[in-house]
Amino acid sequence: MAAAPIVEIDPEHPQPRVVERAVSVLSSGGLLAFPTDTYYGLGCDLFDKRAIERIYQLKQIPRSQELSFICQDLAEISRYALVDNSAYRVLRRKVPGPYTFILPATRLVPDLVLRRQKTVGIRIPDSPIALEIVRRLGHPVISTSAATPGGDVLIDAKDIKEELGHGLELILDGGYKANEPSSVIDLSGPEPVVLRAGKGDVSDLLA
Repeated sequence: MAAAPIVEIDPEHPQPRVVERAVSVLSSGGLLAFPTDTYYGLGCDLFDKRAIERIYQLKQIPRSQELSFICQDLAEISRYALVDNSAYRVLRRKVPGPYTFILPATRLVPDLVLRRQKTVGIRIPDSPIALEIVRRLGHPVISTSAATPGGDVLIDAKDIKEELGHGLELILDGGYKANEPSSVIDLSGPEPVVLRAGKGDVSDLLA
């Protein structure tokens, strides 16, 4: 397979025709690299089992490693996760932003992305590109960091093309992305638990 083409996209005002091209890749079972508010993500349609398998193969990661997905807003999160009042208060303060939230899954979530305790990892990134793609697709998009099988995170579209382009259909170039992961907050229990302090401020949850 030839390496995926790179298409430039405006990070603040993503061009509709480029978004449409990305969405048509996702709806036809393809894989996409796209910028988020943290890393570049590798994405596919949440409901495309074969595409999810391809992401595992491309990154050479075990099936036990969980994949998160991006929702466009809080209303969409509540379709795919059970959100109680205390979780809702945290979400309202933190989204959109560089956070991944662990929440109990609803039945809409495909088994392939369920975590051990029937939980899911969900993001609403502060990224017009990612949110517009999800909005136009009409449902969530799987998102995992664009990294080599050795675990090196790729922060530039050209490097993504060189390392992973053979397994992708399209790479959206939104400029360099700093090498910073999202903060991971577990909201599946009675109290929020910070599992990883990354780019998003979690000081209010550690108090």
